[in-house]
Amino acid sequence: MLTGLNHLTLAVTDLDRSLVFYRDLLHFQVDATWECGAYLSLPGLWLCLSLDPLRTTEPAADYTHYAFTISEADFPCFVEHLRAANVGEWRDNSSEGASFYFLDPDGHKLEAHVGDLASRLAACRQRPYAGMQFREDAFSDSSAG
Repeated sequence: MLTGLNHLTLAVTDLDRSLVFYRDLLHFQVDATWECGAYLSLPGLWLCLSLDPLRTTEPAADYTHYAFTISEADFPCFVEHLRAANVGEWRDNSSEGASFYFLDPDGHKLEAHVGDLASRLAACRQRPYAGMQFREDAFSDSSAG
């Protein structure tokens, strides 16, 4: 039985450029590097960067993306920091909680989000998506934080 997310592996076209992006701009810890890859981490997250000559830097047309948690207090400075570094943006926020949608150097779609599943479900209970149904005990209003 699965127990959670183990790690993310992102194909990159330039390992050094990606290391600078994830280490210096996003403040990941670099745990190991080798000729064709690197292991980085944040609390609770293991990220692998893997050099892949087949990777394109064009962002995919779909909504697939990777969201990272950020505190409300840190959010404005984080967004300012990425915009000052001319990091590309791929979407405006239209959901609950503050979000900044940005691209890494290889076009991977990323998001910095203030909130969690409980806050999202609480907002959805107030304004549900079309056809939305909730599990009875899924973060009811009384347990949302």
